[in-house]
Amino acid sequence: MARSGRATLRAQWLGKLLKELRLENDMTLKDVGEHVRRNFTWVSRVESGTRPIPQPELLALMDLYGVEGQHQREALLQLGAEQTKTGWWDKYSRDAADWFIDYVWLESRARSIHAFDAAPINGLLQTPEYAEALMRAVNPTDSASQIERGVELRMIRQRILEGDEPTELHVLMDEAALRRVVGGREVMRAQLRHLLERAEEPHIEVRVIPFDRGALASPDGGFRLIKMDDPFPVVGYTVSPAGGLYLEAAGADQLVASYDRLRVASLSPAESAEMVASIERELR
Repeated sequence: MARSGRATLRAQWLGKLLKELRLENDMTLKDVGEHVRRNFTWVSRVESGTRPIPQPELLALMDLYGVEGQHQREALLQLGAEQTKTGWWDKYSRDAADWFIDYVWLESRARSIHAFDAAPINGLLQTPEYAEALMRAVNPTDSASQIERGVELRMIRQRILEGDEPTELHVLMDEAALRRVVGGREVMRAQLRHLLERAEEPHIEVRVIPFDRGALASPDGGFRLIKMDDPFPVVGYTVSPAGGLYLEAAGADQLVASYDRLRVASLSPAESAEMVASIERELR
């Protein structure tokens, strides 16, 4: 699916931060426009994320709003540089929806991710074979090259779990994600072994919610809670038939509460590993 040219999530965030600064300084759109020699419509479009703001104007607005802290200035400038910048993920944009490309960018900036997966196994923990089988089932009309690029994108995304400062990943998963055989018994066995290996890494935690724990605290499906460096908030992310949905403030707080309840219902990491290993043995 090709990019539509709509406002990116990063441009929307930058605009929101600038609007908050303007309101904190009790300024109107006209006041700001006069300062940077633009009309108020231009300022409004910047704040809505539909118009990228050049660095000189961004610097001028930070000075106007009294942004003096080095950390905050650097964060705004970095977001300004990324608002229209093409990253490694954009080469896959013809095969992925706009909202998912935004998610990949968000994921790439994450310090920690807390996820609940009803099914399938979390994409950051999938093997190439499992991912391919899953994509073929979900998108049966996709060409071989589209499937190949989709798998490649998923594997590259997993690089956030590598390096000297990897992203922390905390995964809660329904037992159903482990029981559903994707790609055949051998592919599924390899996937479960891979899950066990990754769960041994100190920055990755995997917990299973067994069937006997009853109804789930998130009956509508999986979600993500993504934490980035300040000044960005915790962002909730969930997928619906209409696409990806990003939640902040009260919306994200609701997902945090759901995650906490799900975690209480889950097995410990050691107990979860035992269950994964047991299911893997059943497939032999």
